[in-house]
Amino acid sequence: MDFKDQIKILGERVVKLKDQIATEEATKNAFIMPFLQSLGYDVFNPVEVIPEYVTDIGTKKGEKIDYAIFKDGSPIILVECKHCSQNLDLHEGQLLRYFHVSKAKFGILTNGIIYKFYSDLVEANKMDEKPFLEFNITEIKDIQIEELKKFHKSYFDAESITNTASELKYSNELKQLISQELNSPTHDFVKHLAKQVYPSIITAKVLDLFTQLTKKAAQALLSDLITERLNNALKKEKEDEQQEIQEAAALTEKANSKIETTEEELEGFLIIKSILRQKIDVSRVAYRDAQTYFAILLDDNNRKTICRLYFNGNKKYLMYFNDNKKEVKKEIQSLDDLFTHSNELLEVLNRYEEYDN
Repeated sequence: MDFKDQIKILGERVVKLKDQIATEEATKNAFIMPFLQSLGYDVFNPVEVIPEYVTDIGTKKGEKIDYAIFKDGSPIILVECKHCSQNLDLHEGQLLRYFHVSKAKFGILTNGIIYKFYSDLVEANKMDEKPFLEFNITEIKDIQIEELKKFHKSYFDAESITNTASELKYSNELKQLISQELNSPTHDFVKHLAKQVYPSIITAKVLDLFTQLTKKAAQALLSDLITERLNNALKKEKEDEQQEIQEAAALTEKANSKIETTEEELEGFLIIKSILRQKIDVSRVAYRDAQTYFAILLDDNNRKTICRLYFNGNKKYLMYFNDNKKEVKKEIQSLDDLFTHSNELLEVLNRYEEYDN
């Protein structure tokens, strides 16, 4: 099972069990330990994952963080856990204190549902106020899984993560700012835009007007972007479907090129027609040749198979379906033997005719 599937399954597990979790300890056992395991760390190895890791803070001795993940004898990630119903915003200060006195470059604050990843990108050895990565494991996006994968034991590289974490942190903050401005544009933002298009002085009245125009323009832009993305997706889906049709047609053509209708099969077809003409107009009897058999059909319909002739092997067979729609295969020595099965073939025909009526 690949990493993405493991995380998705864990997210589904959290959805099912979160209402049954009564304590912080249960949260750790049910959600957080499996999460650490999915990152490749052995939670039962006290050298690799140390529970209740002691981090003395100044005069306070015996202060403990829930988990410390070690590599080569040094802590690399601190994990502070809370009950799954807890608001993590109330506990960021606690992780900050532990982080300050530790050699670990990364800290995780989690309630088993929300995961916040911190580092010291702004000031060395001081945990940033805002996380550089945050996600809800029940709604995690593929792009977030790719970022999370960097913390897997197999890929962990502190320097590499730090380099990309800075970009990720500021990109996320910019996205939040842009989202806020689009939903509720500030006067500074509106004024900046208005100056680009309005040729005169920006009065309070003009600013109010452009605030409304900015909101409408933002909504229209988002709508256009969504429509464009949907159209592109539909176009690609149509192109993929067309490609599949072309590939299927090519395969069919290739298969058909291997089919050779023999004189013997055509003679057999004429015999079957002569049998069926007792009951129906023979113009309703058709055939379709395949690589392994020669099918004789009523009304050129695959669901109305009268019989199949197997003439390509060392032995010849006639096959038809009985009352229970099971195959009945009869060996024949010559084409004349087909006449001996006239009654069975007429019964097959009658079943189709009765069904249609």
